[in-house]
Amino acid sequence: MKGFMTVRFDHVNPASEKANQNDVRSSLAGLDYSPLPRLTMRSLAMGCLVSMGGLIFGYDTGQISGFLEMPDFLERFGMTNPDNGQKYFSAVRSGLIVSLLSIGTLIGALAAAPVADRIGRKPSVSIWCLVTSAGFVVQIAAVTAWYQVMIGRFIAGLGVGALSLLVPMYQAETAPPWIRGAMVCAYQLFITMGIFLAATFNYGTVTHHGNDSASWRVVIGLGWVWTLVLGLGILAFPETPRFDFRHGRADRAADTICKVYGAGPGHWAVHTQLEEIEAKLRAEDTVKLGPVREFAAMFAAPKMARRIALGVALQMFQQLTGANYFFYYGTTVFRSVQINSFVTQIILNTINFLVTFIGLYIVEHFGRRKSLMAGSAWMFACFIVFATVGHFRFDREDPQRTPAEGIVLIVFACLFILGFATTWGPMVWAIQAELFPSRFRAKAMALGTASNWIWNFCIGFFSTFIFNAIDFQYGYVFAACNVVGGLIVFFFVVEGQGRTLEEIDTMYLEGVTPWKSAAWVPPPAEHMARIRREAGADLEAAAAAAAAAPGPRDGGAGGARTEGKETGDEAPHHEETV
Repeated sequence: MKGFMTVRFDHVNPASEKANQNDVRSSLAGLDYSPLPRLTMRSLAMGCLVSMGGLIFGYDTGQISGFLEMPDFLERFGMTNPDNGQKYFSAVRSGLIVSLLSIGTLIGALAAAPVADRIGRKPSVSIWCLVTSAGFVVQIAAVTAWYQVMIGRFIAGLGVGALSLLVPMYQAETAPPWIRGAMVCAYQLFITMGIFLAATFNYGTVTHHGNDSASWRVVIGLGWVWTLVLGLGILAFPETPRFDFRHGRADRAADTICKVYGAGPGHWAVHTQLEEIEAKLRAEDTVKLGPVREFAAMFAAPKMARRIALGVALQMFQQLTGANYFFYYGTTVFRSVQINSFVTQIILNTINFLVTFIGLYIVEHFGRRKSLMAGSAWMFACFIVFATVGHFRFDREDPQRTPAEGIVLIVFACLFILGFATTWGPMVWAIQAELFPSRFRAKAMALGTASNWIWNFCIGFFSTFIFNAIDFQYGYVFAACNVVGGLIVFFFVVEGQGRTLEEIDTMYLEGVTPWKSAAWVPPPAEHMARIRREAGADLEAAAAAAAAAPGPRDGGAGGARTEGKETGDEAPHHEETV
């Protein structure tokens, strides 16, 4: 256990026998090579606080499924059947109420990138928490206008979408390499916690206030607690070191790294991390552009178009695993199994929350690639059984005639969530945060996150229509998508376990074969410096071409800035001990 709780650097210490076998340079002999704690209290507090953005996401996602079943919510916002006078939600109305959140999140994710690049990651989080709170106010104030609930969810979605970009980015840019995957995956853990809390609060309010507006207004109002904690709490933490370094605050960046690593300024891990950040930034920042041409230069930068496409695809297939089908419409679907629908949701969400803890362990001990491919296979098998039993054996008209088949549906829904919550749920966020270089990280992550929300909207809006048309055969669609997602991981995703963000960037620049990437060893410092120079030259050419493109000139579009010799030429590069 003691060895697990520390990270050792014997392989890079010039005084050690292992390092001498690896020809480590003696010029670094004056640095501190003592073991570091794997997790410091500051890192733990930062991870938990910032991950509250995921809790807000999950809470807003998880509550709406229960609202659609609440008598008071149905009476206020449902449609009246002219034949019998009963209230009901049409497929269009329920689809809009559920999915307008996703349209807001799409816009919020795209809008958050330029704001985060201009004013910083930390203040951006506070601003978007305020926007989310405003959306809650609009929803609570609704009396009988269903479109007011829809508009409120849209406004809240703006903040939720922005936080879905900012939180993984903040964690990835701040966390030590040996726990970065688990730290970013904590965002998904808090999403599942939010969904679980929403289901629990729905059950409590509908039990005690089933026939009045408190059944849903109280649940929405509790969301203020999460936005308040995150919006104010983030102010107690520093800006990310990579943002500080890019904006000329190198001393502050070094201080942040020392604190989250639990190391002094003379430690080898701090020294090399700062050198890697500086070398990468020098290679990226040779030409300054305005926001429009900077976006164009991003697609022309070395290997960036391919990486952006990969990030977009991974986020798309995270939605197409089919998980949100259960979370959005689980209450309605499982009502036919003769089990209390709110209890069913609590069961599903409890499993989702608890097994995500396993995912935090898996991501740093089995890697990203193997875990995602295994998860795809698991979810494929679950959906095949779910769809087959549901379509061919389950009696939808009279569920009491097929109680055993109904139980099978619930069991395999739970098994599916086990696979999703330990693999594709948390790990896609970690991979997206690792995919891109610092200069383009906010913009590229915004596109990937927008992809997630576009497909989130599609599933939320169209699932009712599709399920009504083809019933449980809908599961075969998700099964096929899981196969495609696993193949994308195999052919295009490199293994980032235990590596710095700068090393992962180099792997993509070098074109490392994905299925051989786990065994990749960083090349000598001279070769790494050459890779940086070539990438910097290609980026400079792309930026210059963007600056010369026709159209209105934006700030700094033609301003090439000459850099001195790369300080990273002599920086040692390493593979972290995990």
